[in-house]
Amino acid sequence: MITEQWGARWIRGLAGGVIAVAAVAAVAGCDAPPPPEPAPRPTAAARADRPTQPTQPTAEPCPDGGVRLVEMDGNAAMGLRVADFRLVNCGAQPYVLEGYPQLSLRDDRNGPVEVAVEHGTAGITTGVPDIEEAPGQVTLAPGQAASFAIVWRNLVTDSSVPATTARSVEVEPRPGAPRLSLRLSAPVDLGNTGKLGLGPWRPVVR
Repeated sequence: MITEQWGARWIRGLAGGVIAVAAVAAVAGCDAPPPPEPAPRPTAAARADRPTQPTQPTAEPCPDGGVRLVEMDGNAAMGLRVADFRLVNCGAQPYVLEGYPQLSLRDDRNGPVEVAVEHGTAGITTGVPDIEEAPGQVTLAPGQAASFAIVWRNLVTDSSVPATTARSVEVEPRPGAPRLSLRLSAPVDLGNTGKLGLGPWRPVVR
């Protein structure tokens, strides 16, 4: 009998312990901190600080007429000047050149510069084969280029005649074609000679 009473008390004690543990666990669960919130998404300002992918440079538009004039490297020695120019066919059709371009000069106010443009070296110098070359026909496929050169001397032979300097050139590639104007990085400093030698169109061989 004593054994049965002791066993009943042991079972009731065990059940009470289980209930107490469950209660403690429930209280502990109520006091547990909530799970962390997700990280905030970047704001517009933060996204703006991120490096962006470089954009591709936009291609220079092809001028009316389908060709573009480019200034090339020149040469200067002992007052003698030689400048080279290139005409690039940026259009979709073949472009035919023949003989010499029509060329005029402009000052820093875009006013005309009085100068006698003559074919060849015109007594200015000797030994410039590109300028003394015989003229001919040059056909440019799309993407191809032709060139011409000019020569002059930077001399002041008469102090009473003002020296002139051209800051731009205007070129008519062939009769009736739109004229191309180009601001020069290296000006044409004629002094007071008033004379310029012009070479013919030549194909550019790559």
